[in-house]
Amino acid sequence: MLPLQDIRVLDFSTLLPGPLASLILAEAGAEVIKVERPGSGEDMRGYPPFLDGESGSFAILNRGKRAISLDLRAPGAAASLLALAPTLDIVLEQFRPGVMARLGLGYEAWRAANPRILYCAITGYGQDGPRADEAGHDLNYQAGAGILALVAGADGSPGVPPTLAGDIAGGTYPAVINLLLALRRRDRTGEGCFIDVAMAENLLTFQFLGLAMGQGAGLWPRPGAGTLTGGSPRYRVYGTADRRHLAVAALEDKFWQAFCEIAAIPEALRDDRRDAQATAEAVAQAVASRDAAWWEAALAGRDTCCTLVRSLEEAVRDLHFAARGVFSRRVEIPGHVLPALPVPVVPALRTPAVSAPAPRVGEGNGAIMGAPEC
Repeated sequence: MLPLQDIRVLDFSTLLPGPLASLILAEAGAEVIKVERPGSGEDMRGYPPFLDGESGSFAILNRGKRAISLDLRAPGAAASLLALAPTLDIVLEQFRPGVMARLGLGYEAWRAANPRILYCAITGYGQDGPRADEAGHDLNYQAGAGILALVAGADGSPGVPPTLAGDIAGGTYPAVINLLLALRRRDRTGEGCFIDVAMAENLLTFQFLGLAMGQGAGLWPRPGAGTLTGGSPRYRVYGTADRRHLAVAALEDKFWQAFCEIAAIPEALRDDRRDAQATAEAVAQAVASRDAAWWEAALAGRDTCCTLVRSLEEAVRDLHFAARGVFSRRVEIPGHVLPALPVPVVPALRTPAVSAPAPRVGEGNGAIMGAPEC
């Protein structure tokens, strides 16, 4: 038995945070029903790559789900959806605060129809507070949580992060965690609840060291200065002779000493407490004296916490990921098959379906709503 195979989810969310959350629930066995606008469907359907007119980005985020299409502002739309309430366990949405209530689909309406419903709202800044109605995207949440300030380049300007940490770490994962906790509580009490997921504030969890240093000792982190933000020679990225890069994270002394031996760092510079900058310069010079292939061979089988920086294409082809079957699952698009998006659900708790389709707009209208597909 899959852990969520008796759970039914009605998902109003779009783009990334909510759809990825419902994908994780679906992979654990839940039945997920997407609610989309008629015609074009949700916004992610307009994102590349396009395979015979179908979005690959949409497909990998919506593998194995069902879909209905409905104009939420149309007369009777709210009533037709609320009629599903007795069959639902979870309602997931991503609108700004108050939007669902104005549509007649807020938490109170769902609770009146089914007191056991878990209602999860993912927003940038939460359901209340002075910034609750402020528009934003991932970059805004990372900026507001003090993360961007710590990734400034040589000119002092922060770069654009390559990962959507606000959406996934601040939105998707907290939503899934709290929904699972709420399901556990409901098992004991029979009560549903409202779950307020605020992406910006959830990113503060990732600042644990900076918060401890700043609030405990008044030493607020600065770019290039902290142990984990470039201030330590033991935790930096160094350039190789062939313009590749080596990620050195040898924080513990046993790893650091092993790396220094391979890199032939002079004994006088291995104690980086004496002159961290001099040690960093020596390491940079040593790494730059050899190409990436030399470093890969020299570090193989040695405990140093050092890794060559790989491109995404190289990572996808990594033998370790292949051996663990990370990309062994598939998502079906008419005429095409793509590797499914890896999600953090272990095989024992995940649907055994190796291949599953992404839904078409409104394909479930008849079976779910008793209405024609649109």
